[in-house]
Amino acid sequence: MNDTMTLAERADALEHRMMRELDAIIVKSRLFKLAEGDMSTPNGPALLAANPGRHMLMGDDPRLPKMPERPTLVDFFKYRFGPANHLLQSARHAAKAGMDEKIILASLLHDIGVIGFIRADHGYWGAQMVAPYVDEEVSWAIRAHQALRFYADESVGYSYPESYIKNFGADYRPDPYIEEEYRRAQDHKWYMTARMITVHDIYSFDPDVVVELEEFTDVIGRNFKQPKEGLGWDSSPSAHMWRTLIRPTRYL
Repeated sequence: MNDTMTLAERADALEHRMMRELDAIIVKSRLFKLAEGDMSTPNGPALLAANPGRHMLMGDDPRLPKMPERPTLVDFFKYRFGPANHLLQSARHAAKAGMDEKIILASLLHDIGVIGFIRADHGYWGAQMVAPYVDEEVSWAIRAHQALRFYADESVGYSYPESYIKNFGADYRPDPYIEEEYRRAQDHKWYMTARMITVHDIYSFDPDVVVELEEFTDVIGRNFKQPKEGLGWDSSPSAHMWRTLIRPTRYL
């Protein structure tokens, strides 16, 4: 975090850091470096010096596990999202609280924007990624949770996050577009679905809890519309986002 970041960007960076600390071992591709503002090519200068007259080419990153020909959401969790403990713990927390499957699925997917693609405005990116494959209520809730997390709702026991108070102060004020999104969400018919994501999100950073993805395969099967071509190879508007994760590139 630095002084040039907005408060919302600092909050996203804080959550990203907490997730990385929870998932100490994670498969990192060039996408992660780009999200962190690192535009460098690993060993680039040394490679060029050792190969005068040659130039850089793009190619698949061989450090990443090969994806199946027709990848499923479960495959992305296994091969591209790292351990994803935070998401799994959030989903279990929702399940144990007796939430319906839409909220459990939303909790499982709410941070895939930051865990797999990009850190800034992760709720918006995550919602776009899953919108073609889930109920509209789920994608709306994933988008809205990004704003709702900054605002307390004592009716469901959600307080202003202690981590934000500790890191940014009690007078923390999100950016105007976040406040506007919050006001719109308050009057929306699916407000409580998004609010439940924040309720089951904030208490789930526990490094000693192990949750297996298999706990949610039935929920995924009933509520995630897996394209027969495989995620990333179908014709949905978000296919290119998944395809980027299937074959992230590196400079050779």
